[in-house]
Amino acid sequence: MGSSASAYERELKGVLQGEREALRRYRREADRPEDLARLDRLSQRPFLVVRAAGSHGFDLVALRERLILPIEVKSSGSQTIHFSAASGRASEQYRQLVHQTREARLLLLYAFRRVGLRGEDPWRLFSAEPDVVPLDGFAGLVSRRIPPVDQTTAGHRVLRWEKGVPLLAFLDWLLYVAS
Repeated sequence: MGSSASAYERELKGVLQGEREALRRYRREADRPEDLARLDRLSQRPFLVVRAAGSHGFDLVALRERLILPIEVKSSGSQTIHFSAASGRASEQYRQLVHQTREARLLLLYAFRRVGLRGEDPWRLFSAEPDVVPLDGFAGLVSRRIPPVDQTTAGHRVLRWEKGVPLLAFLDWLLYVAS
């Protein structure tokens, strides 16, 4: 993630919270009628989102009814983010975050923002090792809906943008099942 990483964290936070200005900006990316309807539903049933300080934990925590979602935000102009890049720092962070969230029986999400993408939802969601510790209740239901962070044959974690769930599709599903 580059220097604009915090801008994408703020963008995702604003969208999840249903903030009018964030949704207005996001509408430029989501111009299909069904996406606009999804954004309208989100503005009426937003999350409470807390932005974490520093780089030693996840970036955001989204709260809503029976759901607590720690979220790690990644961004790239490329379709793939390799966790083994940058001296393996992202790989170590992944292991630590999975350990922390699993002990608390929470589902850790990775949100991948494609930079410079136009004409479709620029966000994709992934779950971090949903089968390591089976999750119960609503978190378990959500974990089965979101594809896991991929793993290479060498055992390194990788985000492949095309394999993720579009943010708006996930939120639409979530608002439907949680109503």
